Amino acid sequence: MEKVLVVGDGAREHALAWSLSKSGVRVYAMGKHVNPGIKDVVKRTGGDYRLGDYLDPAQAVKTAEEISPDLVVIGPEEPLFRGVSDRLIERGFLTLGAPFKGALIEMRKDIARNIMWKYKIPGRLAFAVFKDLNEALSYIKAMGSVAIKPIRQAGGKGVRVVYSSGQYLEEAREQLARSRLADVVDALANYRDVESGVLVEEAVWGVEYTVQALADGSSVLPFPVVQDNPHAFELGLGPECGGMGTVAPLDYVTEEEQAEAAEILKRTIEAVKLEFGVEYRGVISAQMMLTAYGPTLIEFYSRFGDPEALNVMYLLDDDAYELFTRAASGRLGGLKVGFRGEYTVVKAIAPLGYPVDRAMARGRRFTIDWDIVQREGCYVFFGSAVEDSAGYVTLGSRAVEVLAAGRTPSEAYERAERCATAVRGDGLFYRRDIGSAEYLRSMRDRAEKVRAVYKWRRERGLGGKRIDWAPGAKISVVDYA
Repeated sequence: MEKVLVVGDGAREHALAWSLSKSGVRVYAMGKHVNPGIKDVVKRTGGDYRLGDYLDPAQAVKTAEEISPDLVVIGPEEPLFRGVSDRLIERGFLTLGAPFKGALIEMRKDIARNIMWKYKIPGRLAFAVFKDLNEALSYIKAMGSVAIKPIRQAGGKGVRVVYSSGQYLEEAREQLARSRLADVVDALANYRDVESGVLVEEAVWGVEYTVQALADGSSVLPFPVVQDNPHAFELGLGPECGGMGTVAPLDYVTEEEQAEAAEILKRTIEAVKLEFGVEYRGVISAQMMLTAYGPTLIEFYSRFGDPEALNVMYLLDDDAYELFTRAASGRLGGLKVGFRGEYTVVKAIAPLGYPVDRAMARGRRFTIDWDIVQREGCYVFFGSAVEDSAGYVTLGSRAVEVLAAGRTPSEAYERAERCATAVRGDGLFYRRDIGSAEYLRSMRDRAEKVRAVYKWRRERGLGGKRIDWAPGAKISVVDYA
């Protein structure tokens, strides 16, 4: 029986372990805490659970040497940023995880944007990078609506948008921009592997969606498109977080638009090889937005999303071990993969305080009524929680993620709502709007509006160039062709 080591301890890794277990392999795990769901998979398949710091390449290699797995699957992004994948590959372990130089497309937003422009990858946006916040402020004042981001991936946090306004609101807008710049700098405070800096890019409006794919160094194999919801509260309000729920597949993103995203991913792994001399073997994902430009790249992931991984692992109607092994060994070309013809809704259930006050969010107790879960045919994937004699205890982030499937979007939504009530505790919350009829109607209407605009512009050859200028700076011509 083949052995697989899953690195990471969140709901994404629980979903990966669950999917791999259906391939008939023995699942081993390495995490900083014991994830109750992963623990069950490990026990059921006859594997073992090892505690350790998976951000430390030496510890990860030591664990792999003790287990001697046939495949290592790295779930989170931070181990990739620390070179864990590189070290495992150097020691001879077949590893599904982007090399460090490949993972730079997620770790460093400035590097990703530069690569897109250098190699003329579609879906790119005009941007500038600043270390001096006063220079950034001058640029923002001249540019109109902008998105302000930390140059490093900061766990999905720190991104802020400042919209243009009438002249009578300029003073308020400047104060807002200063506040947003401070937020971005704060998001980088805990990282020592990059200089503080901000990336300012043109803001766009539309429908966000994620296309995740396996990459084998030369080709990509995309999974069904998923829509994430990165704001904590209903109607897309509140602070950004790791994601409060997902819907998949999406009937308001066309096959052509999904194909454009897949082409962006393929062009990107080709660019990584040309730029850095490494083959990108692992997971690559595009956080997209359907805008007046067409399919537009918001940012890359060098791994599956969380919760987006849950949807695609459920929908995968094929052997996950074979797929992952073929990607890691460069053998995806020409492979056909099957997916279930169902709809899925995921609801993340989080403790009060998340994502702003982790101390408040830590230590909250909850239970799960497994009879409801079984009756509804749902799945519970554990995230930031541990088990004790009385139930479960939160660790400060999203505690569990509930997945429900159905023959129609409404059936999946209603089932997810019923399953969410099975998770009971003091001070837990989730978003009821995700996947609802009103939610889907809103997204579909928005998609139709921007689609009408970008197709009209494309038919007439419009929007190919943009001229940027800020006081004291040179005029720059941005050519999207």
